[in-house]
Amino acid sequence: MNQRVTEFFLQYERANSLFDVSEIGGLYADTFMFGGPNGVQAVKKEDFLKVVPKRKSQFSSMGLSETQLQSVEVSPLDSKYLLAKVRWRMKLQNSSDSSRHLDISATYILLRESEDALSIVFQIDHQDLGTVLKELRNTEQ
Repeated sequence: MNQRVTEFFLQYERANSLFDVSEIGGLYADTFMFGGPNGVQAVKKEDFLKVVPKRKSQFSSMGLSETQLQSVEVSPLDSKYLLAKVRWRMKLQNSSDSSRHLDISATYILLRESEDALSIVFQIDHQDLGTVLKELRNTEQ
């Protein structure tokens, strides 16, 4: 199952790099929970997909140019749910045309459906990416 979960997040990475909103949406349950430094909320996939282009544009304007999967640790919770601790490396372009990397982490709870299809039912971002990017931009200036 570890390999299947890694493939799932590589698919997420590809969909993100191609900005394939439909494929990104296919990785989430119709309603999922999102948690971050500011709390937890239930999110409808259709609402999430409306926000994705705006967030992508915002992060791109802040220098985010690439996101790569670094590692995935998988723990089964029961026969239907998996816990995945994921590390991402983000490439940031700064105003002087040089780049730097930012490592972030997130925890996901995945629902394992028939034929090993997976979907994200809970995502916990351990950093507020927008705030981190703003802080990095401010230290560069």
